[in-house]
Amino acid sequence: MSSLHKSRIADFQDVLKEPSIALEKLRELSFSGIPCEGGLRCLCWKILLNYLPLERATWTSILAKQRELYSQFLREMIIQPGIAKANMGVSREDVTFEDHPLNPSPDSRWNTYFKDNEVLLQIDKDVRRLCPDISFFQRATEYPCLLILDPQNEFETLRKRVEQTTLKSQTVARNRSGVTNMSSPHKNSVPPSLDEYEVLPNGCEAHWEVVERILFIYAKLNPGIAYVQGMNEIVGPLYYTFATDPNSEWKEHAEADTFFCFTNLMAEIRDNFIKSLDDSQCGITYKMEKVYSTLKDKDVELYLKLQEQNIKPQFFAFRWLTLLLSQEFLLPDVIRIWDSLFADDNRFDFLLLVCCAMLILIREQLLEGDFTINMRLLQDYPITDVCQILQKAKELQDSK
Repeated sequence: MSSLHKSRIADFQDVLKEPSIALEKLRELSFSGIPCEGGLRCLCWKILLNYLPLERATWTSILAKQRELYSQFLREMIIQPGIAKANMGVSREDVTFEDHPLNPSPDSRWNTYFKDNEVLLQIDKDVRRLCPDISFFQRATEYPCLLILDPQNEFETLRKRVEQTTLKSQTVARNRSGVTNMSSPHKNSVPPSLDEYEVLPNGCEAHWEVVERILFIYAKLNPGIAYVQGMNEIVGPLYYTFATDPNSEWKEHAEADTFFCFTNLMAEIRDNFIKSLDDSQCGITYKMEKVYSTLKDKDVELYLKLQEQNIKPQFFAFRWLTLLLSQEFLLPDVIRIWDSLFADDNRFDFLLLVCCAMLILIREQLLEGDFTINMRLLQDYPITDVCQILQKAKELQDSK
């Protein structure tokens, strides 16, 4: 470890040991990258995402309160409905005119159950794809949720719901009577084979199952937005960072801490996921156009070239902005970018500058390329040095 890196660690430790954290100083340090040693990044992200307050003395009580609240969510939204489902249909009075599987009433337990299943199956499909270049999310967590895995609790877990619904969907698809075109739980896709649903032995949980649970609870608590594809790419790096914390006491509570940090982050970017807001000033279309207007101000020649080729920001910037660049770089590089995003006071204005910097850094290739070549460049970004990108974005910010 270099003396410079040791010095940076010491600077962070000095700021974080104060009874009241100096937020501006922490942001200044974090903007240039947060060391992962000693759990510094995990702690800094929790402060920067407004999960932990600036007063250190309150941390213990707030964490205990929030983690207990998350346990309550698990009981109310997974365990208790799972027990109710396990009991539904056991006696004839469970199936009545008031409540039965075909009851369309929004107050029907069955109707709620089926709607939740649609959301769950989409989440399930997406979380299994998280960071396919690393094995982390497929591995077993050291700290499986004991509330969920308690053998005394006989209820339908999310895992069982997915397996049973998938099995039923396959049965319908293979029905010899020819009923093969009924809607699959995975929209616009053939029902996956059961091989895709192989899971770890009882008593174990894969990290992706934890992420699935976080997203399911978020969807239940936020019915106005529920779950939108891509949220998995936002929660993934957060959970990975907290679940690899070297401090085992903090790592044990990665699920709850991730949930609340994700919820706070989504409060800032949720408009990107709401289609009805796309064309409003807070929507994703406005932000994509802002990338081009910034580019026009900083590099008019490149802007005109992209306009001439009719390369619209929707073709590439939609993914860049909505997913906070989580699909453009390897996970360690995404985490480094997020250090700067979370640290910046106007973090999503800075994201626009990062996107603009990405364009300018490949300007020569874009100016020489035709439409096909340039689209390939923008959809498979060639530069892997994210520090170079962040430095260019900071130059653009300072030149305003």
